[in-house]
Amino acid sequence: MIPILIAIGAILLDLAFGDPRSKYHPTAWVGTMIARLIPFAKSQNPTMEKIGGITVTVSITGLVAALLVSFEVFTSTTDIISTVLMVLIGSVLLKTTIAIRGLEQHGKQVMESLHQDNLGEAQERLAMLVKRSTKQLDKNHVVSGVLETTSENIVDGVTGPLFYFGLFGFPGAFVYRTINTFDSMIGYRNSIFSNVGWFAANCDKILNYIPARITGYVMVLAALIVGTDWRGALHTMREDGNKTSSPNAGIPMAAMAGALHTRFEKIDHYSLGNGTAELDYTHFKSAVTLMKTTCVLFCGIVTIPSIMVLSYLGWWIHV
Repeated sequence: MIPILIAIGAILLDLAFGDPRSKYHPTAWVGTMIARLIPFAKSQNPTMEKIGGITVTVSITGLVAALLVSFEVFTSTTDIISTVLMVLIGSVLLKTTIAIRGLEQHGKQVMESLHQDNLGEAQERLAMLVKRSTKQLDKNHVVSGVLETTSENIVDGVTGPLFYFGLFGFPGAFVYRTINTFDSMIGYRNSIFSNVGWFAANCDKILNYIPARITGYVMVLAALIVGTDWRGALHTMREDGNKTSSPNAGIPMAAMAGALHTRFEKIDHYSLGNGTAELDYTHFKSAVTLMKTTCVLFCGIVTIPSIMVLSYLGWWIHV
């Protein structure tokens, strides 16, 4: 029951309190290590640069894995007091890998700027969330960007860590989050990071492949529960989920677009869904409700059953 209570506790903590200040966040520490070590991986030789990127990625990820394995080894629970403490500490620890409330707050900041008719500020705030130029975007494309990043990051920020926690405990969740941080920092297809970030970007694609697809179907169920168009979510996910350059990002985005009867568009790249392109704050509120429901459902019907089955088989890494 301990890992199950930890998963539930992490969700509740995140919904109630959100993220701590960035300087205290483990992801920020990982990001600092990446920023300091990646310059040493740079080279004029593309092959050596890839090798350098692999070395940094494996080194930092291995360190994170070792720390979390050590945590699980040295925190055995033998009595009620240590069990309660383990659940509390574990919930806080796992919570740092997920960001349900963070997704809502970041999107809300952009939407508040639009509500105040400050398109320029909204564009600047959106630029902090997406990998695209936002300076020329109109209001509808800004809202589309908010909804796209909200739906895409359900996997990166919530269901991905929960999926790997369900399989491998804390090491699984934190290794996933570390690779995801690498991808967000250096996983760009440009002259600066195309080589050094090659390994991390491909690891991220592999790790996200299954969670993204499970998340898409859980979102369809969430749409049914909250009263949005679950049939539209399923149809759009199947029809448009492969239209993005990423093999994974389009799955939850297309499901969200179909559920809300909208169309998400990244100019000159993709268009997901065939609904209205006139987007407003109502769409954002519906997206947040659908996002939260999806995350809670994923924990209940994917993470917890994974822990139960693997524990029964004796394969789960017990805390």
